Amino acid sequence: MGYTTIYNMLLTALAPIIWGSTYIVTTELLPPDRPFTAALIRTLPAGLILILFTTRYVRQVNWWRISVLSALNISVFQALLFIAAYRLPGGLAAVLGAIQPLLVMALVWACDRHAPSPWAVFAGVIGVIGMAALLLSPDSLLDPVGALAAIAGAACMAAGTYLSQRWKSDLPVMANTGWQLLIGGLMLLPVAMQVDPPLPTLGMKHLIGYGYLTLIGALLSYALWFRGLRCLPPVAVSSLALLSPLSAAVLGWLLLGESLTGIALLGFVTVLISVVLVQWSATQPQRPEQPTHSFRKP
Repeated sequence: MGYTTIYNMLLTALAPIIWGSTYIVTTELLPPDRPFTAALIRTLPAGLILILFTTRYVRQVNWWRISVLSALNISVFQALLFIAAYRLPGGLAAVLGAIQPLLVMALVWACDRHAPSPWAVFAGVIGVIGMAALLLSPDSLLDPVGALAAIAGAACMAAGTYLSQRWKSDLPVMANTGWQLLIGGLMLLPVAMQVDPPLPTLGMKHLIGYGYLTLIGALLSYALWFRGLRCLPPVAVSSLALLSPLSAAVLGWLLLGESLTGIALLGFVTVLISVVLVQWSATQPQRPEQPTHSFRKP
């Protein structure tokens, strides 16, 4: 693993680490009970800013791909994420979402005929186990609709991760990020208008919270994420998403006085080991297939 690969990993890892701050920003700074409005304000303005800054437009032949990726990576994923969050305990939703690296491995295997290494599969499994130890409480109740939403959200993000690399875009990273955020935000607009109540009068802390989600939680983080998808294997990128719940746990421990001891701490370390193992196994050079020689008599 070279220095360039490690640099790209660390830069990409900043995206899920930033996403892990979404929970504490939402609960401490935003008006309550407006999840889709928060997702809308998080994505739509960020997309507009990036498009105005880059002044690059999607060619007609790319519209459908950009739309599919916007739905998978932004709008549908966000909708399923909030459905799961409202119907499941946060720990259970995160555990079900932790299957995403395994789903990407399955996609790469099924579509590209690249079987995952045993180490990658092992690391993906212990990542789910570690997440359960970190976040799952004994009294967690399984709501079928919420569980399906969490699994569907993980599958949605896995498909978006895989297709983002398979469909190489000729747009610069910032322009590609801007269009996906804009289109995804427009898809969320009617949902936010129909489901959420109108916003109250916003105070300074609300503006700070929404500003953080827009500029840091969407514009910066998604640009880093999509950049990583261009230079790292999709399995490696998907495993980095496990850092988001870890970041949320650390912030809750530091800022809200939440506990992180015993089994939870062991789960935290296990998830970190899982992420490192997936990065190592996914970035190992593929062994070239041995050519098959046929010997014929002259």
